[in-house]
Amino acid sequence: MRKSLFAIGLLAISYSVQAQILCHVDTNANMYVSEGTLVYSGGGVQTKGNGLLDVHGNVMVVGAAGDAFKTIDTGGGDKTDGGNIILRLNTPTATDDVSTYGQLYVDGLSQGQITGVVSKEFRTKKHGDGNFYQQVAMPFSGKSLNTLSTELGKTFGTVRRSRNEILKWNNTAAVADFTDLAVPTSDGTTYYMLGSANNNLDTSSALRTINGRPYTTLASSTTLQNGGNVSFGASGNAINGYNERYNTYLQDQFEVSITPWANTYGKNIYQFGNPFLTNLDLSRIGYTEGGGTGGVSDGNNISNIWGVRYDPGTVTVGSQGNAYSSGALIQTYTTPGGVPVGDIGMIIKPMQTFVLKLRTSAAQTLNFNTLRRFNQTVRAETTDYSVTAAKNGSKSIEGTVKQLGVIGLDANGKEIARTYYVVSPNFTTGHQTSVANTVQATSTSENMIGTFEEALNGGYDTNYTGQYWLYINEANESNFAGKNVKLVNYKTDKVKSYKFEIRENGQLVPAGTHLLSAGIGFYYKASNGTVQQAKQGGIAPNAVSSYDLYYGEPSNVVLATKDATTTPSRTMVVYNPEITNYIVRFDPNWKKADIEVYDMSGKLVISKKAVDASRDFVIELNGAIKNSYVVKIVSDKGETVNTKILK
Repeated sequence: MRKSLFAIGLLAISYSVQAQILCHVDTNANMYVSEGTLVYSGGGVQTKGNGLLDVHGNVMVVGAAGDAFKTIDTGGGDKTDGGNIILRLNTPTATDDVSTYGQLYVDGLSQGQITGVVSKEFRTKKHGDGNFYQQVAMPFSGKSLNTLSTELGKTFGTVRRSRNEILKWNNTAAVADFTDLAVPTSDGTTYYMLGSANNNLDTSSALRTINGRPYTTLASSTTLQNGGNVSFGASGNAINGYNERYNTYLQDQFEVSITPWANTYGKNIYQFGNPFLTNLDLSRIGYTEGGGTGGVSDGNNISNIWGVRYDPGTVTVGSQGNAYSSGALIQTYTTPGGVPVGDIGMIIKPMQTFVLKLRTSAAQTLNFNTLRRFNQTVRAETTDYSVTAAKNGSKSIEGTVKQLGVIGLDANGKEIARTYYVVSPNFTTGHQTSVANTVQATSTSENMIGTFEEALNGGYDTNYTGQYWLYINEANESNFAGKNVKLVNYKTDKVKSYKFEIRENGQLVPAGTHLLSAGIGFYYKASNGTVQQAKQGGIAPNAVSSYDLYYGEPSNVVLATKDATTTPSRTMVVYNPEITNYIVRFDPNWKKADIEVYDMSGKLVISKKAVDASRDFVIELNGAIKNSYVVKIVSDKGETVNTKILK
C-alpha cells in the first residue's frame, strides 16, 4: 500500500536532540521517498555508513544556520563518494524530458554546513550529433569539473575548440571562457558547455550519476547588467579574447532586423544554469504583483524583459569550432504587464540552462530562490510562490493577448515543428523597428515551418520575405482582423498535419474552444482549401506548403485565391552561423536558379548559373561582410527575388 507521505523499506531513522541534525538515516537503513510524495525536515539531515535516502519524490530541508546536511562514514568523518542521498530518475531508461525525478530543496542552512554529497541521476537528450557542446548547469558547490570525466564516461581536456574541453559562459564579455577543470565550482548559476568530439559524450543512451554538495538558498539575487557589453564590430566581425569572431557563435533570435548586428542584436543577453536540484518556474519573472492580468508575483519584476530561450534544441559545431543552436524553445513577454507569449511552460529542470534577453541595458535583478518548484508545470496565475504550491485554478482575467500555436506533426502524429501567431490591441502589424514592445522572435534557417512578415492589408510583405521569417509573429487585433498571415511549410515530406494550441493571456483555453473572450477566434485556410475555424486541440490533416492564418473570419473568402497570383517566392537569404556566411534557402517548388551578387557600386562579385535549388546555396563572402550587397535570384521559371545583405 502506498503511504501518503513516504514509503519505507528497512527503515531506521532517529531524530537527534541536537539542533544540528533533525533527521538521521543510520547504517544499513533505507528511507524511501515515493514518487509524488513530499518529505519535510525542519532541521538538518544526515546519513551514516551505507545508510540510504532514496528519493523518487521530493525532500524539503528547511533549517537554520547551525543545522547541517551531512553524509558521514561509520567513524563519523565526511563520506564524499556519493551513493547515500540519491535523486532518482523514475524512468531510468528514458531521458528527464519524459520522466519524473527526485528533487531536493535546501533552505536556511549555511553553505559551510552542507558537507553531504548528493548523487543526481542524469540522462538527457544530446544537444547535437557528432561534434557538439552539451549545455548544462552544475548545481553542486565546490565540485571539481575533472570528476565529470569518470561520471560521464569521457575524458575532458584543456584544448580549446577540441570539443573535449568544458567552457562556461561570460555574460559581460559575451564569450565562452576556458574552464580550469581543477578549480572547484562556486557559482551555481553558471552556464556550462561540455564538449563532444566525434560523439564521445553521450548523455542519452545510458544512465549516469553526478555527485556533489547541493547549494542552499543563494545569498543574494543575481544582477542583470552589462550583458554583451562589448563592441561586436560591423556584422559581428570583431574578435573576442580567444581570436574568434562574434558572428560565428552569438545568436539573438529576439532581434528582428533586416540589418544583422544592428540595434540591440547580441546585447543585454544573459545565459544561466539552474543552481538547484529543484525545478525553476520562469513563467512570471516579468510580472509585478497583479502583472496587469491579476497574476501573483514570484518576487521578480524584470520590467524590461524581452524573452527567454530554453532547451537549446540542437547544437551544431562548424568547421571553425563555432557553435550555434536551432530548434530551441522561446517565450517572449508583452510590455507592460509581462504576459507570456510563445512556448509557454518554462520549467527549467535540474541541470538545465536558459537564456534571458532584456530590451534595454537598465539594470535588473533575478531572484533564483523564489523560482523553485517541485511541480513540472508552471504555476497558475493566482497560485502563491511557495515551492510546494499546488496548481490552483486561474481566476478570470481580461483577455488581451490571444495566441494560436501551430504544431507540425509527422506521419505518426509526433510533434516535429511549431510556430506561433499572436494578436493584441497593443501589438504592431507589420515590420517593426522599435524594440520597446515587440514579442516577435525569428526562426532559424533550419526551422521546418514558420510565418512571414505580413503586409498591412494581409499576405506577404515582400520587402522582408528574403530577409527573415518568424517563429513568433504578432499583429494588432484591431487593424488586422480578418487579414491573413502566411504560414509556410518547407518540409511537406516531413510535416504532414497541423495541430492547434490556443491560449489567452498565457492560459490554455478548454478543448474544442474557438471563440475567445472578445467573441472572435482564429481561422486557417490551406492554399487548396476553404476557411476553417481553428479550435483548441483541432487538427488540420493536410499540411500543404502554404496556409493562411487569420484572427477574425475574413470578410472575403476568396481573398487567398487572389493572393495566390501575387504570392512571392519563399526563397530567402539568411545568415547561417555554422559556416559564418549567408545562404540562399530556396522555395521548395524551385528546381534551378541563377544567382547574381552585386556590391553597392554595382560591381558583379558573384555569378552562378543553373544552381541546384534542392539544397542551400552558400554566398561565398569569406565570412567578413565588409560591404552591403544586392542579391538577385531568378528561378528557371522566371520568378525573381531581389534582396539585400546589409553591412
